[in-house]
Amino acid sequence: MSYPDDNPKTQRGEQKPKLSSTPVAPLFEMGKVFELGAKKYGRFNWRLHTVSSTVYYDAALRHLMAWFGGEDLDPESGVHHLAHAMACMVILMDAKDKNKLNDNRLDAEETL
Repeated sequence: MSYPDDNPKTQRGEQKPKLSSTPVAPLFEMGKVFELGAKKYGRFNWRLHTVSSTVYYDAALRHLMAWFGGEDLDPESGVHHLAHAMACMVILMDAKDKNKLNDNRLDAEETL
């Protein structure tokens, strides 16, 4: 693919993830979830306190199951269940990145 500029930044920039290819509407919905969470628990609360992977896994599954069962919007928040599930996944990834994740997946597996 050719570009109309000869800026050296273009070549390097094209090697990085294409955030311009990410649909923004779902991100705005997820932002609503994070804003509600900030009001309820504090902004970026999972960076201040350790969080357990099973808590967010369970929450994501509850939202996915509700959506799959035909309920689009979470009755408590009025925000799309899929946006809630997305937020759970982002929190898990961010908490892992910030060393704030209690990865208790194996603990859950041991009880099976």
